[in-house]
Amino acid sequence: MKLSEEQLSAYRRDGYLFVSGLLDQEEVGLLRETAQADHAMDQASSSRDDGEGNDVRLALWNHPGDGIYGMIARARKVVEPVEQILDDEAYHYHSKMILKDAKTGGAWAWHQDYGYWYQNGVLTPNLCSVMIAVDRATQENGCLQVLRGSHHLGRVNHVLSGDQAGADMERVEEAKKRMELVHCELEQGDAVIFHSNLLHCSASNESDHSRWAMICCYNAKSNDPYKESHHPRYTKLDKVEDDQILAVGRDRSARAAVDYVDLDSDDHSAKELEEELV
Repeated sequence: MKLSEEQLSAYRRDGYLFVSGLLDQEEVGLLRETAQADHAMDQASSSRDDGEGNDVRLALWNHPGDGIYGMIARARKVVEPVEQILDDEAYHYHSKMILKDAKTGGAWAWHQDYGYWYQNGVLTPNLCSVMIAVDRATQENGCLQVLRGSHHLGRVNHVLSGDQAGADMERVEEAKKRMELVHCELEQGDAVIFHSNLLHCSASNESDHSRWAMICCYNAKSNDPYKESHHPRYTKLDKVEDDQILAVGRDRSARAAVDYVDLDSDDHSAKELEEELV
C-alpha cells in the first residue's frame, strides 16, 4: 500500500490519518481470536488506574516476533506507509495490546507519546503509531480521541495522575478551544496512524462491548536513541509480504510467539511506562 500525496499532506496537517480496512476481515478475525486465547498475554497484562478508580489492561512487547502479531507489525502494507510518513527506514519501537473490557475499562488521560519517549533518549518526535481496531471502536466503548493538528504544539509537559501520566491540562484545555476534537470511530480492521506529538486520550468503556486495539509503534532509523531504555534502539526490521499474516494466523502452533515485557517489574516505574497509554 502506498499513501498518496494528498494523504501525506493530510497527515502532516492533522497529525493523523485513517486507513480503512488495513486488515481484512479474516486477518482481524484471526488476530482477535489469537489475542483472546493468548494466556501468556493475559498473564503478562498489567492494569493502569485512570485516577478515577477504573483500570485499563495492556500487554506490551518490544520485538515483533514471528507470530501473527509480528506478521502484522512487519507486513509491507503496514510498514511501507509508515516509512513514507517518517521519510526514512522504520524500525519496530514496540507494540502493545490495549484491553479495554466491557463495563470495566477505564479512561486514558490526555497525553502525547513523545512526552515520554523523549525521556528514552529519542532526539526528535519522528515516530508514529499504527492503531488497529481489533474490536469495533465507538464513542460508547471509549474510542481514541485526538485534537486535530495538536502535534504542531511541540512537546507538552506531563504529570502523573493515578498510574498514568498526562499532559499539562492547562495547555490541553487551551488547545481544545482552538483545535477540533475528533472521535476516532473504527470498524474492525480499520487503523489510524498518528504522530508522536498528537494529543490524544480515550474515555472509559461503559458499554457492553469490549474495545481491544493493537498498536504498533515505529521509530525512524536516523532517530536512533542515544541511550539505552526499556524500548529498543535501532534494530533492523525484516519486512514480510502481506500474505504472511494469514499464513501464520491460520497456523495455530505459531500464532503468538512474542516475549512480553513485565510492566510491573521494579525496572519499569509508572513514569517510565507512561507512553503505554491510549
